[in-house]
Amino acid sequence: MATRQTAAAARMLVAPSVILLFLWMIVPLAMTIYFSMLNYNLLEPDTARFIGLQNYIDFVDDPDFIGALINTLIIVAAVLVISVVGGIFVALLMDQPIYGQSVVRVLVIAPFFVMPTVSALIWKNMLMNPVSGLFAWIATLFGLTPVDWFTNYPMLSVILIVAWQWLPFASLILLTALQSLDEEQKEAATLDGAKAVSYFFYIVVPHMARAITVVVLIETIFLLNVFAEIRVTTNGGPSTTNIPFHVFELAVNNNDVGGAAAGGIVAVVLANIVAVFLVRMIGKNLES
Repeated sequence: MATRQTAAAARMLVAPSVILLFLWMIVPLAMTIYFSMLNYNLLEPDTARFIGLQNYIDFVDDPDFIGALINTLIIVAAVLVISVVGGIFVALLMDQPIYGQSVVRVLVIAPFFVMPTVSALIWKNMLMNPVSGLFAWIATLFGLTPVDWFTNYPMLSVILIVAWQWLPFASLILLTALQSLDEEQKEAATLDGAKAVSYFFYIVVPHMARAITVVVLIETIFLLNVFAEIRVTTNGGPSTTNIPFHVFELAVNNNDVGGAAAGGIVAVVLANIVAVFLVRMIGKNLES
């Protein structure tokens, strides 16, 4: 009896937080679904009318949707490759006994805590500027022509900026996995005369497989929502517009609230499909 009363009291104490969290998530989602069913223009709010699923049909049939979807997948795939591969090697470097190791680790992880907008501004004005940027100064120093990154290579520029932000996160997770490698296993490999390449591919990489899948899952969910870097640097365009930026253009530039809401729901559905797929993949990896 006392146990039941304790459990009931615990539920009562937790209930306000659960209800508040539920409302915080459900109310915006319900409002988005509601507006996605309307032909609602910000310039003519009084003419709003119910049109059902037409906004979803128009969003998917929009020629810009396929391009935005492809750009989204390119950004996600490229940043994942750079952050995972680079993160492995950065983790290996940070695991070496060097003087000031703790300071080095803090400096390596620091970019992850920089706001995306600030990061994009730094890269745009201080590093990739074709006139006064660091890369232009280095190119001039070697007698080369400075590159106008955001004009000639807009997608590559966005990928580099986003990868720079997420590389520290991958490095930190992979370093944690690397440090959990059994010392006896390391000693056994050394005694057996395993070469560095064989040791890396047959011991280190398999040991970090779970950490790599976690990095891929978490980064993918966030990379599907990249926006600030594109807004600050290229302001969209056919070569860098992804789904979040396409939704932004519908809402702000076209004043199409209904179409933007439908696009937001489509983006959420796609993100959940990817998340479910990755969760299953991680589950199989953990079971094996």
